[in-house]
Amino acid sequence: MAVTALPQQQTFTNPLLPSGADPWSLYKDGYYYYTNSMQDSIVIWKTKNLAFLATAEKKTIFIPPAKSAYAKELWAPEIHFINNKWYVYFAADDGDNNNHHMYVLENKSRDPFKGKWKLKGKLADKSEDKWAIDGSVFKYKGSSYFVWSGWKGNKNGQQDIFISKMKNPWTLSGGRVRISSPTLTWERDGDLNDPENPPHVDVNEGPQPLMHNDQLFMIYSASGCWTDSYALGMLTFSGNNLLDSAAWKKSTVPVFKKSVENGVYAPGHNSFFKSPDGKQDWILYHANDEAGQGCGWHRSPRAQPFTWNADGTPNFGEPMKAGVAIPIPSQTQ
Repeated sequence: MAVTALPQQQTFTNPLLPSGADPWSLYKDGYYYYTNSMQDSIVIWKTKNLAFLATAEKKTIFIPPAKSAYAKELWAPEIHFINNKWYVYFAADDGDNNNHHMYVLENKSRDPFKGKWKLKGKLADKSEDKWAIDGSVFKYKGSSYFVWSGWKGNKNGQQDIFISKMKNPWTLSGGRVRISSPTLTWERDGDLNDPENPPHVDVNEGPQPLMHNDQLFMIYSASGCWTDSYALGMLTFSGNNLLDSAAWKKSTVPVFKKSVENGVYAPGHNSFFKSPDGKQDWILYHANDEAGQGCGWHRSPRAQPFTWNADGTPNFGEPMKAGVAIPIPSQTQ
């Protein structure tokens, strides 16, 4: 992102950083805490405005033991503040993707840049401890829930979205419930052409809850991240029980997808944030600048505001072209 001046700067351009997949942020006590996938460690950034992420203070908070079950492929970390403590949720394995699981870090300090981060352990459904990535935590009507992407069985071939109630920030209280599978054509672009993998991998991943008034949506990423077809889908909750899979209704078309005209490919694995004054809604996501760049370091974090349709559903528009000036998220005067 091009930065010309700090307090006086009124616009920014995407991408926010040259590289960074699976971007996530949290606003707390006047600061945004941001993180993205680093593969071998977990790093957090601290800034007053996410438009200035490129010049933000950052700190490495976790480097896993070299030969542990969570030593490699650290993916999609999220930082949360729960019950006056900081938690980071991340996926990791021992170097073999078949062994990916979710893990939780805890820090009791009021400042996540201080104190000590301790591994609380693996976060899993004990009755079905299967492959899991892209976990997120949210509260709904007083209860805490965990959503993630996982396999139904023990073999790759399809990633579904599961939900479970939480006993505490590092423990699930019940079994998992599948709320989405890649059943639509646009969700199933994932031919790997790899003899060591299934001929086709269908993907639902990166679930992110989004509340608006009394409506709850689950925005998720679909199709293989290695394809230009990677895009966002939407589930709408309409019921009384989040653990009732029938209460989640899927949009038949993507709600955010590539824009060849704007030179933005494979936009996905998003999160959401409010502007510092709380008046604007923003989507934070990663994307590629060129076709065929896949799941590597070409993916960069981007942000843009979004609006709401008359029926209360989100309207994300099209991914904006890199280099175009965007007004910074609105700040309290």
